[in-house]
Amino acid sequence: MMFDNPNKHNNWETPKDFYSVLDAEFNFDFDPCPISFKEITPGNDGLLIDWGERNYINPPYERKLKDGFVKRAINESKKGKLCVCLLPVRTSSVLFQQYITPNAKEIRFVKGRLCFSGVNNVGERIDHKTQGNRPMHDSMIVVFDGREVRGKFEGSMGEVLYPNQQLTGREGIYTYRYIPIPCK
Repeated sequence: MMFDNPNKHNNWETPKDFYSVLDAEFNFDFDPCPISFKEITPGNDGLLIDWGERNYINPPYERKLKDGFVKRAINESKKGKLCVCLLPVRTSSVLFQQYITPNAKEIRFVKGRLCFSGVNNVGERIDHKTQGNRPMHDSMIVVFDGREVRGKFEGSMGEVLYPNQQLTGREGIYTYRYIPIPCK
């Protein structure tokens, strides 16, 4: 769904309670695109500056910027870093099919829709708890993890599991491993 925003506001903040759950799991040390209403300069542009080792990315959802941050996250993961992206679900997009699925270690589809805080299409600041603030799309967490994983894990039933094999359910988040099936 296209979001009509005449002032070109791309600042939509992740709900703090949702971020806290992810941060507890991944222990983020950097956010290349934090909520900000200041002018973007080369010194604070998340596509130009150095990233941390464990990055949380909730990019602007404008197509060009979103694609740029996802591609940068993939490149950073290839340098041995962890990049966790909060993205709108668009499984038929080129970005999803050609970039996310071949490179993601994990894709989690968020149950329900997240309410973000930000600026609406008439320039008003909206809090995620504001009555009438309806979410526009489903969300997914995409994990690009270039950190080296050593060894194997044992599942709850004693089975041997290798990274990416275990499908886990979490409160409000379901985890799936995407397996592409070629068309015939």
